[in-house]
Amino acid sequence: MQKHQIWSRYSKPLLVGFGFLVILVTIAMVYLYLMKTPSSHAADYPIQGFDVSHHQKEIQWQQIPPEKYRFVYLKATEGGDFKDTRFQENWLKARERGFLVGAYHFYRLCRDGSIQAQNFIDSVPNKPDALPPVIDLEYDSKCINTYSKEQLLNEIQVMHDALKKHYGKQPIFYISKAFYNIVLAGNFPNVPLWVREYKGLPDLKDQPAWLFWQHTSQGKIPGITTPVDLNVFYGSEQQWLEFLKKNAIAVPSSEEQAKYS
Repeated sequence: MQKHQIWSRYSKPLLVGFGFLVILVTIAMVYLYLMKTPSSHAADYPIQGFDVSHHQKEIQWQQIPPEKYRFVYLKATEGGDFKDTRFQENWLKARERGFLVGAYHFYRLCRDGSIQAQNFIDSVPNKPDALPPVIDLEYDSKCINTYSKEQLLNEIQVMHDALKKHYGKQPIFYISKAFYNIVLAGNFPNVPLWVREYKGLPDLKDQPAWLFWQHTSQGKIPGITTPVDLNVFYGSEQQWLEFLKKNAIAVPSSEEQAKYS
């Protein structure tokens, strides 16, 4: 009887404390889950950018604010010999406007990696303040059977290594979901990914981490008369600065950005 009275005396506070602890743990778990889950809304990402090619025709770069669009990628080359007709003009004018600029190559699955690497290197200046080079890898039914999967991965490796050696920066792979899931999944684990996905968050086999997300091809930007591919960087302002530092890219000062606004 005495033991029962002692238990009754302390059981209620213990149960209340335990319940409070459960609530705290639940809140913490929900918070961590939300913090680790990328937002499905592109507008939630602070670092926004876009990419263009000759398809956007003549661009009025002076109308586009660098403080809003923090990075720009330009198509430079395709396959073993195609050079984008607007690349040199876009490269010069975008840099003059104060944008952080990078270049990308559209990889042709039926051409050797070494030939494609040379085409890109011959076309894109090696500037210390340029963003890392990008290799655009997409499924192509006309070329997919030119090489075996192993041979194709080897050719991609050849181009990757050539660009990394020449520019001194880790290349990025721009990927379609189909190409990644069929060819790349489980390979190149250290290569950052730029994912094209218009129906929601990037959703790839094995859920690899991604660096950039192209969330629409129908963006509208002053100074560009056609629809534009819009992209976001996966990370905070601080993570963006760390990414730039890792690639030895100086961050434009507030004074420099102000003169373009």
